[in-house]
Amino acid sequence: MLASGLNFGLGSAVGPDGALYVAETAAARITRVDPNTGATSVFTDGLPPAAVGYGSPVDLAFIDDTCYALVALVGPEYGGPWGATGIYRVDGPHSVTLIADTGEWSAAHLPCCFEIIDRVGAPFALQAYRGGFLMVDGHHNRVLRITLNGAISQVIQFDNIVPTGLAVWGNTIFLGEAGPVPHRPQDGKVVTFSIGSPSATEIASGAPLIVGVELGPGRRLYALSNGVYSGDPEGSPGRHNTGSILAVNADGTFTPLVTGLDQPTSLELIGNKAFVVTFTGEVWRFDNLTRPPFGISK
Repeated sequence: MLASGLNFGLGSAVGPDGALYVAETAAARITRVDPNTGATSVFTDGLPPAAVGYGSPVDLAFIDDTCYALVALVGPEYGGPWGATGIYRVDGPHSVTLIADTGEWSAAHLPCCFEIIDRVGAPFALQAYRGGFLMVDGHHNRVLRITLNGAISQVIQFDNIVPTGLAVWGNTIFLGEAGPVPHRPQDGKVVTFSIGSPSATEIASGAPLIVGVELGPGRRLYALSNGVYSGDPEGSPGRHNTGSILAVNADGTFTPLVTGLDQPTSLELIGNKAFVVTFTGEVWRFDNLTRPPFGISK
Protein backbone atom coordinates (compact mmCIF):
# COMPACT_ATOMS: atom_id res chain seq x y z
CA MET A 1 0.00 0.00 0.00
CA LEU A 2 1.33 3.43 -0.98
CA ALA A 3 -0.94 5.75 1.04
CA SER A 4 -3.96 5.61 3.34
CA GLY A 5 -6.27 7.84 5.35
CA LEU A 6 -7.99 9.55 2.40
CA ASN A 7 -11.62 10.52 2.91
CA PHE A 8 -13.49 8.35 0.39
CA GLY A 9 -11.24 8.26 -2.67
CA LEU A 10 -12.91 8.31 -6.06
CA GLY A 11 -11.41 9.64 -9.30
CA SER A 12 -7.75 10.36 -9.92
CA ALA A 13 -5.38 11.74 -12.53
CA VAL A 14 -1.66 12.00 -13.18
CA GLY A 15 -0.58 15.62 -12.98
CA PRO A 16 1.98 17.43 -15.15
CA ASP A 17 4.54 16.88 -12.38
CA GLY A 18 4.11 13.10 -12.61
CA ALA A 19 2.35 12.85 -9.24
CA LEU A 20 -1.03 11.24 -8.56
CA TYR A 21 -3.93 13.55 -7.73
CA VAL A 22 -6.92 12.03 -5.95
CA ALA A 23 -10.49 13.25 -5.46
CA GLU A 24 -11.34 12.96 -1.76
CA THR A 25 -15.04 13.07 -2.34
CA ALA A 26 -16.22 13.30 1.28
CA ALA A 27 -13.72 16.05 2.12
CA ALA A 28 -14.35 18.37 -0.87
CA ARG A 29 -10.66 18.42 -1.74
CA ILE A 30 -8.04 17.11 -4.12
CA THR A 31 -4.93 15.56 -2.62
CA ARG A 32 -1.51 15.10 -4.22
CA VAL A 33 0.14 11.71 -3.66
CA ASP A 34 3.84 11.24 -4.33
CA PRO A 35 4.03 8.12 -6.56
CA ASN A 36 7.35 7.03 -5.01
CA THR A 37 7.00 7.78 -1.30
CA GLY A 38 3.23 7.96 -0.81
CA ALA A 39 3.53 11.35 0.90
CA THR A 40 0.28 13.31 0.67
CA SER A 41 -0.48 17.02 0.60
CA VAL A 42 -3.64 19.02 -0.02
CA PHE A 43 -3.71 20.41 -3.55
CA THR A 44 -6.97 22.32 -3.14
CA ASP A 45 -9.72 22.42 -0.52
CA GLY A 46 -11.74 25.17 -2.17
CA LEU A 47 -14.44 22.97 -3.73
CA PRO A 48 -18.09 23.18 -2.63
CA PRO A 49 -18.91 20.52 -0.02
CA ALA A 50 -21.31 17.74 -0.89
CA ALA A 51 -24.71 18.35 0.65
CA VAL A 52 -25.55 14.67 1.03
CA GLY A 53 -23.22 11.72 1.49
CA TYR A 54 -20.26 12.14 -0.82
CA GLY A 55 -19.82 13.69 -4.24
CA SER A 56 -17.42 16.62 -4.23
CA PRO A 57 -15.28 16.03 -6.21
CA VAL A 58 -15.90 12.74 -8.04
CA ASP A 59 -13.10 13.03 -10.64
CA LEU A 60 -10.52 15.40 -12.07
CA ALA A 61 -8.47 16.04 -15.20
CA PHE A 62 -5.57 18.22 -16.25
CA ILE A 63 -5.29 20.37 -19.36
CA ASP A 64 -1.70 21.57 -19.60
CA ASP A 65 -0.85 22.74 -16.06
CA THR A 66 -4.41 23.45 -14.97
CA CYS A 67 -6.53 21.07 -12.92
CA TYR A 68 -10.28 20.75 -13.37
CA ALA A 69 -12.60 19.00 -10.92
CA LEU A 70 -15.90 17.27 -11.60
CA VAL A 71 -18.34 17.94 -8.76
CA ALA A 72 -21.71 16.40 -7.89
CA LEU A 73 -24.31 16.42 -5.09
CA VAL A 74 -23.73 20.05 -4.15
CA GLY A 75 -25.77 23.23 -3.96
CA PRO A 76 -29.22 24.36 -2.83
CA GLU A 77 -31.11 21.69 -4.77
CA TYR A 78 -29.56 19.11 -2.43
CA GLY A 79 -29.89 21.31 0.63
CA GLY A 80 -26.31 22.52 0.51
CA PRO A 81 -25.04 26.06 1.04
CA TRP A 82 -23.49 26.71 -2.37
CA GLY A 83 -22.18 25.26 -5.60
CA ALA A 84 -23.52 23.61 -8.72
CA THR A 85 -23.09 20.21 -10.35
CA GLY A 86 -20.41 20.59 -12.99
CA ILE A 87 -16.78 21.28 -13.82
CA TYR A 88 -14.65 23.64 -11.74
CA ARG A 89 -11.26 25.10 -12.61
CA VAL A 90 -8.81 24.96 -9.72
CA ASP A 91 -7.39 28.47 -9.31
CA GLY A 92 -5.42 27.90 -6.13
CA PRO A 93 -5.19 26.00 -2.84
CA HIS A 94 -8.47 27.49 -1.62
CA SER A 95 -10.23 28.79 -4.73
CA VAL A 96 -12.07 27.37 -7.73
CA THR A 97 -14.23 28.70 -10.57
CA LEU A 98 -17.27 26.98 -12.09
CA ILE A 99 -16.74 26.77 -15.86
CA ALA A 100 -19.61 24.46 -16.86
CA ASP A 101 -22.92 23.89 -15.07
CA THR A 102 -23.62 20.38 -16.33
CA GLY A 103 -26.48 19.94 -13.86
CA GLU A 104 -28.46 22.84 -15.30
CA TRP A 105 -27.85 21.61 -18.85
CA SER A 106 -28.81 18.04 -17.97
CA ALA A 107 -32.06 19.08 -16.30
CA ALA A 108 -32.98 20.99 -19.47
CA HIS A 109 -32.08 18.04 -21.75
CA LEU A 110 -33.49 14.99 -20.00
CA PRO A 111 -33.15 11.63 -21.78
CA CYS A 112 -36.14 9.39 -22.30
CA CYS A 113 -36.95 5.72 -21.99
CA PHE A 114 -35.75 4.96 -18.44
CA GLU A 115 -36.55 6.24 -14.97
CA ILE A 116 -34.96 9.56 -14.02
CA ILE A 117 -34.49 10.04 -10.29
CA ASP A 118 -32.09 12.98 -10.32
CA ARG A 119 -32.69 15.65 -12.98
CA VAL A 120 -29.14 17.02 -12.80
CA GLY A 121 -27.66 13.57 -13.43
CA ALA A 122 -24.81 11.77 -11.72
CA PRO A 123 -21.42 12.86 -13.09
CA PHE A 124 -18.88 10.07 -12.67
CA ALA A 125 -15.82 10.50 -14.89
CA LEU A 126 -13.96 13.37 -16.54
CA GLN A 127 -11.46 13.02 -19.39
CA ALA A 128 -9.46 15.72 -21.15
CA TYR A 129 -10.25 15.65 -24.87
CA ARG A 130 -9.10 17.99 -27.65
CA GLY A 131 -8.76 21.08 -25.49
CA GLY A 132 -11.95 20.35 -23.57
CA PHE A 133 -13.54 17.43 -21.80
CA LEU A 134 -15.63 14.31 -22.09
CA MET A 135 -17.88 13.67 -19.10
CA VAL A 136 -19.75 10.50 -18.16
CA ASP A 137 -23.19 10.84 -16.59
CA GLY A 138 -23.82 7.50 -14.89
CA HIS A 139 -27.49 8.23 -14.17
CA HIS A 140 -28.57 9.74 -17.46
CA ASN A 141 -26.52 7.05 -19.25
CA ARG A 142 -24.66 9.30 -21.64
CA VAL A 143 -21.37 10.98 -22.46
CA LEU A 144 -21.19 14.76 -22.82
CA ARG A 145 -18.60 16.95 -24.51
CA ILE A 146 -17.73 20.22 -22.77
CA THR A 147 -15.54 23.10 -23.89
CA LEU A 148 -13.45 25.37 -21.69
CA ASN A 149 -15.96 28.17 -22.23
CA GLY A 150 -18.76 26.00 -20.86
CA ALA A 151 -20.51 24.85 -24.05
CA ILE A 152 -22.11 21.43 -23.54
CA SER A 153 -23.29 18.87 -26.10
CA GLN A 154 -24.21 15.22 -26.06
CA VAL A 155 -21.78 12.77 -27.65
CA ILE A 156 -23.70 9.52 -27.25
CA GLN A 157 -26.82 8.29 -25.42
CA PHE A 158 -27.17 4.77 -24.04
CA ASP A 159 -29.95 2.70 -22.56
CA ASN A 160 -29.74 1.88 -18.85
CA ILE A 161 -26.18 0.48 -18.88
CA VAL A 162 -24.58 2.71 -16.16
CA PRO A 163 -21.53 4.09 -18.01
CA THR A 164 -18.44 4.66 -15.88
CA GLY A 165 -14.76 5.33 -16.68
CA LEU A 166 -13.20 6.76 -19.84
CA ALA A 167 -9.98 6.45 -21.79
CA VAL A 168 -9.05 8.03 -25.13
CA TRP A 169 -6.61 7.18 -27.91
CA GLY A 170 -6.75 9.57 -30.88
CA ASN A 171 -10.33 9.56 -32.12
CA THR A 172 -11.19 6.35 -30.26
CA ILE A 173 -13.03 6.56 -26.95
CA PHE A 174 -13.12 3.60 -24.55
CA LEU A 175 -15.87 3.38 -21.94
CA GLY A 176 -16.56 1.08 -19.02
CA GLU A 177 -20.07 -0.15 -18.23
CA ALA A 178 -21.16 -1.38 -14.81
CA GLY A 179 -24.43 -2.63 -16.27
CA PRO A 180 -27.86 -2.08 -14.72
CA VAL A 181 -28.61 -3.12 -11.15
CA PRO A 182 -27.81 -5.81 -9.96
CA HIS A 183 -24.58 -5.29 -11.96
CA ARG A 184 -24.18 -8.90 -13.05
CA PRO A 185 -20.73 -9.97 -14.30
CA GLN A 186 -22.07 -10.56 -17.81
CA ASP A 187 -23.22 -6.93 -17.89
CA GLY A 188 -19.84 -5.47 -16.95
CA LYS A 189 -18.33 -4.38 -20.26
CA VAL A 190 -15.83 -2.24 -22.11
CA VAL A 191 -17.09 -0.59 -25.29
CA THR A 192 -15.63 1.78 -27.84
CA PHE A 193 -17.01 4.60 -30.00
CA SER A 194 -15.94 7.90 -31.53
CA ILE A 195 -17.45 11.37 -31.83
CA GLY A 196 -20.41 11.05 -34.17
CA SER A 197 -20.91 7.32 -33.59
CA PRO A 198 -24.60 6.43 -33.33
CA SER A 199 -23.77 3.50 -31.06
CA ALA A 200 -20.87 1.81 -29.27
CA THR A 201 -19.13 -1.48 -30.07
CA GLU A 202 -18.53 -4.02 -27.32
CA ILE A 203 -14.93 -5.20 -27.05
CA ALA A 204 -14.99 -7.16 -23.76
CA SER A 205 -17.45 -8.36 -21.13
CA GLY A 206 -17.75 -10.62 -18.11
CA ALA A 207 -16.57 -8.78 -14.98
CA PRO A 208 -18.72 -7.22 -12.23
CA LEU A 209 -19.03 -3.48 -11.67
CA ILE A 210 -16.53 -2.17 -14.21
CA VAL A 211 -15.73 1.37 -13.00
CA GLY A 212 -12.69 2.34 -15.05
CA VAL A 213 -10.62 1.78 -18.18
CA GLU A 214 -7.03 2.82 -18.81
CA LEU A 215 -4.53 2.55 -21.65
CA GLY A 216 -1.05 1.33 -20.78
CA PRO A 217 2.25 0.90 -22.60
CA GLY A 218 1.85 -0.45 -26.11
CA ARG A 219 -1.78 0.71 -26.06
CA ARG A 220 -2.70 -2.29 -23.92
CA LEU A 221 -6.15 -1.71 -22.45
CA TYR A 222 -6.97 -2.39 -18.81
CA ALA A 223 -10.20 -2.29 -16.83
CA LEU A 224 -10.97 -1.89 -13.14
CA SER A 225 -13.66 -3.94 -11.40
CA ASN A 226 -15.06 -2.49 -8.17
CA GLY A 227 -15.98 -6.01 -7.05
CA VAL A 228 -18.97 -8.29 -6.63
CA TYR A 229 -22.09 -6.17 -6.23
CA SER A 230 -23.43 -6.18 -2.67
CA GLY A 231 -26.83 -4.64 -3.38
CA ASP A 232 -27.15 -3.20 0.13
CA PRO A 233 -28.40 -0.57 -0.57
CA GLU A 234 -28.80 -0.02 -4.30
CA GLY A 235 -25.89 2.05 -5.58
CA SER A 236 -23.48 0.79 -2.92
CA PRO A 237 -19.91 -0.28 -3.79
CA GLY A 238 -18.87 -3.87 -4.40
CA ARG A 239 -18.16 -6.26 -1.58
CA HIS A 240 -14.93 -5.76 0.30
CA ASN A 241 -11.78 -7.35 -1.15
CA THR A 242 -13.44 -8.54 -4.39
CA GLY A 243 -12.16 -5.86 -6.78
CA SER A 244 -9.57 -6.43 -9.50
CA ILE A 245 -7.40 -4.97 -12.26
CA LEU A 246 -8.16 -6.72 -15.55
CA ALA A 247 -6.38 -6.92 -18.88
CA VAL A 248 -8.74 -6.56 -21.85
CA ASN A 249 -8.06 -9.35 -24.34
CA ALA A 250 -8.53 -9.33 -28.12
CA ASP A 251 -11.03 -12.21 -27.87
CA GLY A 252 -13.43 -10.16 -25.74
CA THR A 253 -12.48 -11.64 -22.38
CA PHE A 254 -10.75 -10.25 -19.29
CA THR A 255 -7.64 -11.61 -17.57
CA PRO A 256 -7.31 -10.76 -13.85
CA LEU A 257 -3.91 -9.23 -13.09
CA VAL A 258 -4.54 -8.08 -9.51
CA THR A 259 -7.28 -9.50 -7.29
CA GLY A 260 -8.51 -8.90 -3.76
CA LEU A 261 -8.74 -5.11 -4.03
CA ASP A 262 -11.00 -3.41 -1.49
CA GLN A 263 -13.62 -1.37 -3.37
CA PRO A 264 -11.28 0.16 -5.97
CA THR A 265 -12.61 3.27 -7.69
CA SER A 266 -9.95 4.49 -10.13
CA LEU A 267 -6.86 3.27 -11.95
CA GLU A 268 -3.89 5.25 -13.27
CA LEU A 269 -0.83 3.92 -15.07
CA ILE A 270 2.58 5.57 -14.90
CA GLY A 271 4.90 3.54 -17.10
CA ASN A 272 4.49 -0.06 -15.98
CA LYS A 273 3.28 0.92 -12.52
CA ALA A 274 -0.42 0.77 -11.68
CA PHE A 275 -1.96 3.05 -9.05
CA VAL A 276 -5.34 2.13 -7.61
CA VAL A 277 -7.46 4.43 -5.45
CA THR A 278 -10.06 2.81 -3.20
CA PHE A 279 -13.32 3.99 -1.73
CA THR A 280 -11.88 3.00 1.65
CA GLY A 281 -9.28 5.77 1.35
CA GLU A 282 -6.20 3.88 0.25
CA VAL A 283 -3.81 4.15 -2.68
CA TRP A 284 -2.05 0.98 -3.85
CA ARG A 285 0.90 0.77 -6.24
CA PHE A 286 1.64 -2.34 -8.29
CA ASP A 287 4.92 -2.57 -10.17
CA ASN A 288 5.40 -4.60 -13.35
CA LEU A 289 1.69 -4.83 -14.08
CA THR A 290 2.18 -7.33 -16.90
CA ARG A 291 3.61 -10.02 -14.63
CA PRO A 292 1.42 -13.09 -13.83
CA PRO A 293 -1.76 -12.63 -11.80
CA PHE A 294 -1.41 -12.16 -8.05
CA GLY A 295 -3.63 -11.27 -5.11
CA ILE A 296 -3.16 -8.97 -2.15
CA SER A 297 -3.61 -9.62 1.52
CA LYS A 298 -4.93 -7.08 3.98
